[in-house]
Amino acid sequence: MTEDKKIVVHADIDLEDLIPGFLENRRKDIVEIESLLASDDYETIQRLGHSMKGAGGGYGFDEITDIGMHIEQAAKEKNAAEIHTQMETLSRYLDRVEVVYD
Repeated sequence: MTEDKKIVVHADIDLEDLIPGFLENRRKDIVEIESLLASDDYETIQRLGHSMKGAGGGYGFDEITDIGMHIEQAAKEKNAAEIHTQMETLSRYLDRVEVVYD
């Protein structure tokens, strides 16, 4: 799979008004987590990862659930390198995801 290939996610039409905000909030999470890393605030990073893990599947974004799980675990271990890796993964995912409502 190439880096620029779109990732198609099918979502319930009832979520059409909510999903753009959900995805924008994940972009904000990236910025926030990078800032939290600078201050070694692993507890807040862990909470954000946990929240991402819980919300992703509810909106149909299983990949975000997986990334959130990895962020949560990496924060528990105070593993900044893994958190950075997951932020990059999330950013690439958000750049490539295309939502189809049905």
